[in-house]
Amino acid sequence: MKNKLKHLVPVLLVLATITGSLSACELKPKAQQKVSKQGFYFDTIIQITLYGTTDEKYIDDCFDMAKKYEDMLSNTVSYSEVSKINDAAGKEYVTVSNDTLELIKKGIEYGDTSDGRFDITIGKLSDLWNFSEIAENTDSKDNEVDASVVPSDAQIQSELSHVNYRNIQINGNDVMLTDSKAKLDLGGIAKGFIADKMKAYLQSKKITSGIINLGGNVLTVGEKSDGSDYTVGIQKPFDESGEPICTVKIKDKSVVTSGIYERYYRVDGKLYHHILDTTTGYPVKNDLYSVTIISDSSCDGDALSTHALLLALIKQRSLSIPFPVLRQYL
Repeated sequence: MKNKLKHLVPVLLVLATITGSLSACELKPKAQQKVSKQGFYFDTIIQITLYGTTDEKYIDDCFDMAKKYEDMLSNTVSYSEVSKINDAAGKEYVTVSNDTLELIKKGIEYGDTSDGRFDITIGKLSDLWNFSEIAENTDSKDNEVDASVVPSDAQIQSELSHVNYRNIQINGNDVMLTDSKAKLDLGGIAKGFIADKMKAYLQSKKITSGIINLGGNVLTVGEKSDGSDYTVGIQKPFDESGEPICTVKIKDKSVVTSGIYERYYRVDGKLYHHILDTTTGYPVKNDLYSVTIISDSSCDGDALSTHALLLALIKQRSLSIPFPVLRQYL
């Protein structure tokens, strides 16, 4: 895969029809107005589309939120609050914002409800496998790479021994990793969390119709301006054409898909992917390519989709996972 551009210039699409002569212009009714913009955050292209308005200010505000949260939550940003926690691991507490604290607490909750299968201290193990860099820099047709990139079992077990979300200590807004070799990684739930925050902001501004797409996390605001459902495509695994394997119709819901095709490489035809089993340290082994979760919260959808892949509890195309309130669907 070729490296993505680090900063994509936002593209603004404002749909407004101008008819008649130069002296007479007629705009579409409000219900038919639409504004959409793209940007590059979280190492992916994101897009926000709003209906019933042509004012891009609300989208710009959402992009400002994306930048703020990326700088706050990313463990690849050296000055982020998460990086500061990692740098101080085993030494001292770090004071964090309410938003960072909220997301860390959500991560701990997901760890509890998944019996540790979903673990936000997986950072060092993920770094060891290095799927993002290796997969994005290979030019081979099937992401075939040299066997030397696969870490040894001794390396895997060493890093796995430091994956334990129970080593996160919280005292008010102060957070500490008690294991000096542990590393916090909120990437598995951050996009969903940010999408939820964007939706709350838009609703506070009386936006009643729109789509937030944060690179696989699709969160809808209300329904379409004509009262109909949104149609969301579910990506076909390993298909780079963008062809959906199916579509779902939703209103005011989140659709999140996790799949082994997102970041992977092959060695002598064997597939290694980024969904890591926290009981073995290796990519999870099952018959699933992807899991899609429909839920109220995009953050919950993030955690559930990964958890479902780890558990692989498939029964008549539906999943039953011990997270409260939600129903999950393939």
